[in-house]
Amino acid sequence: MTRTADKIDALVREDSSMAAALEAIRDEADRNGGEVQWADVSDDLTSGQWGRLIEKGVLVDGDQGFEIADREAYDRALDGDGDGGSGAATDVDIDEEESSWSQWDKLAGVGAILLMPGYWFDSIQNVVGNAVNVFLGPLDAALPFYAVILSVALLTGLYSSLLQANLMNTEIMGKYQERMKAVQNEQKELRQKKKDAEDRGASEAEIERIENEIEKAREEQMEAMADNLGMFKEQFRPMVWIMLLTIPLFLWMYWTIRTGAIGAAEETVVMPLVGEIEWQEGVLGPMQAWIVWYFLCSMGFSQLIRKSLNIDMSPSSA
Repeated sequence: MTRTADKIDALVREDSSMAAALEAIRDEADRNGGEVQWADVSDDLTSGQWGRLIEKGVLVDGDQGFEIADREAYDRALDGDGDGGSGAATDVDIDEEESSWSQWDKLAGVGAILLMPGYWFDSIQNVVGNAVNVFLGPLDAALPFYAVILSVALLTGLYSSLLQANLMNTEIMGKYQERMKAVQNEQKELRQKKKDAEDRGASEAEIERIENEIEKAREEQMEAMADNLGMFKEQFRPMVWIMLLTIPLFLWMYWTIRTGAIGAAEETVVMPLVGEIEWQEGVLGPMQAWIVWYFLCSMGFSQLIRKSLNIDMSPSSA
């Protein structure tokens, strides 16, 4: 269900002479305390136009005639400002194809799922650890292990930010949020409209019509919530690539510590607020020291990278 301003815009597109008719109704309503009767405007519009305005709910029953359903939206539409303010739901154009995953995205998701069992099975850890060690082994030999984790955190923060910036369509996410907000505003406006109608003692027919509009708005909200699956798909799309690249690095770090490849001299580290601790010792509950150190480094680098590259992940609409 579109808002009053959208209904008026649609009527004007269908019949260009409707704009003059709407102006005449507004002028008469201003002269007559907000109400208008057919006899007062019959010279300015046809009976068909009058009937269309009533049918679309632009005009509703008043005390002695008809009144404009939403005067604020009515004025916005006639004055060329139909997009502003709160009100009923707008028609937000969302192209579902834009948020669909490509074949490569799906393959990346499958690859990430296949790597996940490596956290529980030593055989997979050994295969992945030895493979990644070909690339990170020289780095581990040149740097202390805490610096190796710091370097991995810098790398993951860099490609995570770049993947999110290039694969996540913030415009589409903004459109999904805009549509949900519009539906919520529509329900709020209709509830207030019903309260106002009850306070002025409107007819049962008018109150029933408003209740029907509220029910339609609820149905539209349910549809919008179901369609929001597209927003979650858009948010999760870069995550599968990040997981595909990060899981092997995690498995390598765990494999390196578990197998003692870092050497006895580097089995402990001095961490701020904690002191000397072993890499596999719990720091925050079950979270081991190396995981906590990685996350602290990764969060810090991610923020610096996004600031320096001016990457904004907040949803936006065109």
